Amino acid sequence: MRILSRFFGLTFAASIALVPASAISQEEYSASFKNTDINEFIQAVSRNLEETIIIDPEVRGRINVRSYYSMDREQYYSFFLNVLEVYGYAVVRMDNNVLKVIRDRDAKTAPVPIVDDDSYDGDEWVIRVIPLQNVTVRDLGPLLRQLNDATGGGAVLTYDPSNVVMLSGRASFLNRLAEIVQRVDRAGNADVEVVQLEHASAAEMVRIAQSVFQQQGSSAPEMRIPRLSADERTNRVLVSGQPEARERVIRLIRQLDTEMQTSGNTRVFYLKYAKAEEMVSLLRGMTDTIIAEERAAATGGASSGGARTQGRAGNVSIEAHNATNALVVTGQPDVIRSIEGVVNQLDIRRAQVLVEAIIVEVFEGDGTNFGIQWASEDIGLMQHSNGQMVPIGQLGVAVEAARTQRGSETTRVDNAGNEFTTREPDRRGDFSLLANLLGNANGLLFGTVQDGWAAVIQAVATTTNSNILSAPSITTLDNQEANILVGQEVPTLTGATAGANNDNPFQTIDRREVGVRLRVTPQINEGDAVQLIIEQEVSSIAGSTAVDVTFNKRELSTTVLARDGETIVLGGLIDEDVQESLSKVPLLGDIPLLGHLFKSTSVTTRKRNLMIFIRPTIIRDDSTMGQLSQRKYSYMRAQQIEQRERGISLRSNDTVPVLPEWDDDADLPPEYQRFLDEWRREIEDMRREAEAGGQR
Repeated sequence: MRILSRFFGLTFAASIALVPASAISQEEYSASFKNTDINEFIQAVSRNLEETIIIDPEVRGRINVRSYYSMDREQYYSFFLNVLEVYGYAVVRMDNNVLKVIRDRDAKTAPVPIVDDDSYDGDEWVIRVIPLQNVTVRDLGPLLRQLNDATGGGAVLTYDPSNVVMLSGRASFLNRLAEIVQRVDRAGNADVEVVQLEHASAAEMVRIAQSVFQQQGSSAPEMRIPRLSADERTNRVLVSGQPEARERVIRLIRQLDTEMQTSGNTRVFYLKYAKAEEMVSLLRGMTDTIIAEERAAATGGASSGGARTQGRAGNVSIEAHNATNALVVTGQPDVIRSIEGVVNQLDIRRAQVLVEAIIVEVFEGDGTNFGIQWASEDIGLMQHSNGQMVPIGQLGVAVEAARTQRGSETTRVDNAGNEFTTREPDRRGDFSLLANLLGNANGLLFGTVQDGWAAVIQAVATTTNSNILSAPSITTLDNQEANILVGQEVPTLTGATAGANNDNPFQTIDRREVGVRLRVTPQINEGDAVQLIIEQEVSSIAGSTAVDVTFNKRELSTTVLARDGETIVLGGLIDEDVQESLSKVPLLGDIPLLGHLFKSTSVTTRKRNLMIFIRPTIIRDDSTMGQLSQRKYSYMRAQQIEQRERGISLRSNDTVPVLPEWDDDADLPPEYQRFLDEWRREIEDMRREAEAGGQR
């Protein structure tokens, strides 16, 4: 009975509180609630507005609200949203026009409407997307998060790639945040204006303006400081910043951009990389072109102005001061500006190129000689005179000449009838011919003489291997020829005369460079490609002839294109030579096995591989140069250390000198060095004590 009475009481109160005021107007509502369940309140609004409302199960509580005036439909809906907002609930309108009543903290993840303007108002939950034009969301985001109603479930999200701000919350609150964003974005407007200069230099004008406004900007906001940049090609100044800041800079530039009072002007350009003498010859050649451009520009004006411009452009003086490597230019400002632009583009740091060449030659040679010669006092001899064998005929004559000649006895009778005998001593044989023949022998030479027969057997096998590696390297500037020669000068006879009656004989001698030569001119192309004009030569002394000295020479001249750090092959030679020489007695030399007794065989095989490689390395900064230099330096030092460890035979007290360690830094003072040594010792003692304590 008590439950029924409470139910009828609530129904009666609601009917009194929410009754359409048909007596006033069909579209007017009034509301008054006292200790009413919030679900009953939402259901009453749903019936009056004829809206489908879904209530979250966690929506509970009782409300107290009273309206003293009548409301139309829009005001009545706003009143409904305001009541729910006070009690911590939000209304979300779905795509099918159904309303959902949920908690505030759950509204930011709900599918709420996404809007781009302030078409929504009141406490309805929406999401706004605001693009920024002049300020970055990274700077504006933290400020908006401080103003955001985080306790009510609102959120501020930023997306840097698109520079947009996404706001989630109630429509009325988001509209105020959007107005703040638009005002801040409007205040950050930093357009760019271009100022064309007539008399002054753009680079000089930017330097002056920056020095003035940077001093003023020490206490001024950053947005009030203008940013300037010079376009030297068109002699224009680009000004960026706030409109007031741009106006101040442009006004200053206009005041300074005036023609000089004197009829001439002198500028000194201190060159950093180029040579003043070379630059003078270039600029003097370009002066005629500059004057022609000035005259062409003056033809569009009045005749008097054109004549004045022609007179000014014709008075240009360019001189070099070698002591300071500077250019002294005298002329009118417009002509000097043109010359200044050319100087700034040419006086730049040029890149360098390290060119490393590798010449590799591998030679292999094998030879075999075998021959038998014999002779008989009654029959004759078999002799092979092919340059590889010692002829048995000459060998027999030499042996006979080398024998000792016995002395002879002679008996004589004098006038008195006395008989006496005289004996000539033995004479030593001549060994010169035998020594000459045996000096030409190579390998095994075996001979025998027996019963009027003599035989000589000669056999030799030769092997020749050589591996020659030359690696010249040279560093030069871009487009600068470089040359390196590692070798010697060899004298060669070029002419001789005895003169009349041999009274003034003389000879003319020329010296020829022999060794490894590398001549290269690199040109750095766009990117990391290098064009190389290369002349590579490897020469050596081959021997001497009856006329003069002969030379071996390998020369290569080419133009190639290589990438930075890439090794390419320039050229080479692969040569293989096989020669066989046979001397034999007809018919007898063709007998199997036994035929070797009647012939001499010589076989020679030669293989030669020659390759030339090259690798360019572009050096654009000091760090790269330091790394390459350290690599070469460390290699030479390692070679010296290895040689020192091997020592010097028979001279143990002597040591091989070694380069010091690579160190670009300056040497420290002795006092500071001692301090560092003591500090290291203290650190080492502390470490040992710590280790000992840990073990205990």
